[in-house]
Amino acid sequence: MSFEGAVDERYDTVVIGGGQAGLSMGYHLSQLGRPFVILEANPRVGDSWRQRYDSLRLFTPGWYNGLKGMRSPGARTTAPTKDQIADYLEAYSARFELPVRTGVRVTRVSKPGDKFVVETGDGRLEADRVVVATGAFQNPWTPFFAKELDPNINQIHSRDYKNPSQLIPGSVLLVGAGNSGADICLEVARDHKTWLSGRHPGHVPLRIDGLVTRHLVHLFRFAGHHVLTVRTPVGRKVLPKMHGRGDPVVRVKPKDVAAAGVETVPRVVGVKDGLPQLEDGRILDAANIIWCTGFRQDFSWIDSPGFGEDGLPIHDRGVVGGAPGLYFVGLEHQYSLTSDIITGVGRDTAYIAAHIAANGANDRRKEPLNARS
Repeated sequence: MSFEGAVDERYDTVVIGGGQAGLSMGYHLSQLGRPFVILEANPRVGDSWRQRYDSLRLFTPGWYNGLKGMRSPGARTTAPTKDQIADYLEAYSARFELPVRTGVRVTRVSKPGDKFVVETGDGRLEADRVVVATGAFQNPWTPFFAKELDPNINQIHSRDYKNPSQLIPGSVLLVGAGNSGADICLEVARDHKTWLSGRHPGHVPLRIDGLVTRHLVHLFRFAGHHVLTVRTPVGRKVLPKMHGRGDPVVRVKPKDVAAAGVETVPRVVGVKDGLPQLEDGRILDAANIIWCTGFRQDFSWIDSPGFGEDGLPIHDRGVVGGAPGLYFVGLEHQYSLTSDIITGVGRDTAYIAAHIAANGANDRRKEPLNARS
């Protein structure tokens, strides 16, 4: 496909996404002396965390959540809040003077010749390499029948939910019984009749904030980081079965849900008379619906070989063989169970940075080619 229009800037490597994966990528590229720029769509580094619901906390203690070169935020034995993580990422970017351009949304990536062209709302960039670090939580998903519901029902996706002040008077139905649904149902149940719908994905039996569990985190991390990988027999067997499935509920136990007065109900399968219908045929007169139904990845904005029929990249540890110079970081199970979380992106980004350095060893450029054309 031909590309029309002048190129405004030229770079060795363009990293798309300024979250933990993109910043970690930048750190390792800078350590290897590779020139690059990071493009972040949000106004501030860390905004993807700031925009999530107010009560969100990580599941792991503070010492577990840092990127290479800078200790994680908050107390070492306490799980940080989402705002602490957001501020940490912003401070990380500043500390290592990473070249992050905020407020720049990428609309298209193509490779009309031997270079990639990255189109943004601010102009067009040319690059030898592109690293996609947009994360595993891109587009909020709701079932097709959501649009058939009574327009008077207040519908919110968990991505846009902040706190109970967004609800209207009346009952609340949370669709999706994973971690987000379990977290949110406890706080909305204080003032609203609440149902929690969906298949329960199982739960961690121990209290994760307890002393015993703090010690077990080391074991869990070792298993997720070193055992459940694409390079081990057990990892190759287990990871495909876990792909796309909800993670076990970590902090909230079924007895917590029951104690809060939340009624657990079967899956929502459709709409009848404008109201949600359950798998067992019941109709729920819900005033509010919070869709905790997850996200879908969409790479349709990348015009390049190297993708399967499902629209996902075909890669080996993030290296897309069918499109030399195209890389991914932060994908679910990219290399291990931990690849899409803060504790796991460092190894994957270090691997990609080393690959870029090895394949760019003959490049003579040592500074970003960002002169205006």
